[in-house]
Amino acid sequence: MGRLPSPDDLLILLTVARLGRFNAVAETLGTTHTTISRRIVALDKQLGGRTLERSPHGWELTELGASAVAAAEAIEETLGSLSGLIGQDKNALSGLVRISTSDGFGAEFVAPALVRLQRRNPLLNVEMLSATRKVSQNRSGVDLEIVVGRTDVSNAQPIFLANYFLRLYAGAGYAAERGLPETLDGVGQHGFVSYVESALQVAELGHRASQLPMPKSSFQATSIFAQVEAVRRGAGIGLLPNFMVAGRPGFVPVLPDDFQRQLSIWAVARPESLRSGRVQAVIAALKDEVQERQDVLAA
Repeated sequence: MGRLPSPDDLLILLTVARLGRFNAVAETLGTTHTTISRRIVALDKQLGGRTLERSPHGWELTELGASAVAAAEAIEETLGSLSGLIGQDKNALSGLVRISTSDGFGAEFVAPALVRLQRRNPLLNVEMLSATRKVSQNRSGVDLEIVVGRTDVSNAQPIFLANYFLRLYAGAGYAAERGLPETLDGVGQHGFVSYVESALQVAELGHRASQLPMPKSSFQATSIFAQVEAVRRGAGIGLLPNFMVAGRPGFVPVLPDDFQRQLSIWAVARPESLRSGRVQAVIAALKDEVQERQDVLAA
């Protein structure tokens, strides 16, 4: 009988299948790119064939690799059950889950959902990366992407989370000093706060896609938190997520009956990630958070 493959190497292969990049796997496992590559080569030798092949989408599984990953998933599930027993809770989740999300929705919805999930599962580790971008066509180095707008990707599954609104707001001081426009054409006579168009991947979030008139001046920032603060401090009128400012002191709605944009939020994951209990639990927690706070999103 030939030598059985190393369980550690199988679990490394499983992580590569989920994240797609050796560097991301090395960061997750606290090791180096060279070590990951060496362990995969060793696993290929033990199995008598290649488990991975390069593609435009990062590392993809071969047929042999898919069979090896199935075995690795069984090992992971068994180890997860053992960790739960050690922690006196056989249903507890453990290990690391990495999530990419836009910063506004991430702070307001993703972080609360993950904190609540982690409090129920103290062996679960979370890494949340802020990025306002389209869904990655290549494997992105995360288990789950939370993205705004269209999800045109062929090798991953989009999961609808919620709709929300972008609306126009001004700071209370700005409104008192400069006044507010009475028509949409009048918005062009004011300063405008928005994303940096040249750095924006999600066009629906920018001023250009809004079809509003060109502003008198602009304040552009890649961070939605910087935009919210700029509006509050009087930089101009801003196109802001309603869930971040509606009803909060210091902000005045601008032409609320004349302009709004509705956008969607999606969770996107590759098939290998969706088979992870950790990822499934995160998606469930996000759905619960959104459901409980529909009034904030629909306002």
